[in-house]
Amino acid sequence: MRRKDREVTDLQQIEQIIAGCKVCHVAMADQGMPYIVPMNFGYEMEGDELTLYFHCAKEGRKLDILKKNDNVCFELCIEGEPVYAKETPCNSGYFYQSVIGNGKMVVVSDVQEKCKGLSLLLKQAAEADVFFGKEQADTVCVLKITSRDFTGKKKQPPEGSVQPSNS
Repeated sequence: MRRKDREVTDLQQIEQIIAGCKVCHVAMADQGMPYIVPMNFGYEMEGDELTLYFHCAKEGRKLDILKKNDNVCFELCIEGEPVYAKETPCNSGYFYQSVIGNGKMVVVSDVQEKCKGLSLLLKQAAEADVFFGKEQADTVCVLKITSRDFTGKKKQPPEGSVQPSNS
């Protein structure tokens, strides 16, 4: 990471960023060409291992790509406020928090794990605790990425600062 001043290494802070996200962008390689797709997700952290769960149809481009190459990159982001540097516009930017990582995206075949993944997904997306049964899990494909290769990054306003309006 080039900007060490923005790096987040504390796993609790990284998990807080992930908890604040609703969409995970997953990037794949389709015959040498990049393909990225935004997906709702659920997650769990156990120590330094992050597991992300997703659901999709039982057929389609994602699954076709993953059969050939299951290596993926993922990105989660909390967007903040824009920063407009009126006197030096090149210093303008955006406050944000993000997590980026790599892993393998695989199809979950175990029914209990599929149900768990779907429950985690709904908890993240709708803040609801829902139990999924085998019948429901059988109607979709559940995917997961397990990773220890991820980093957090954030650019936040200085403590106690107030952003001026854009007027």
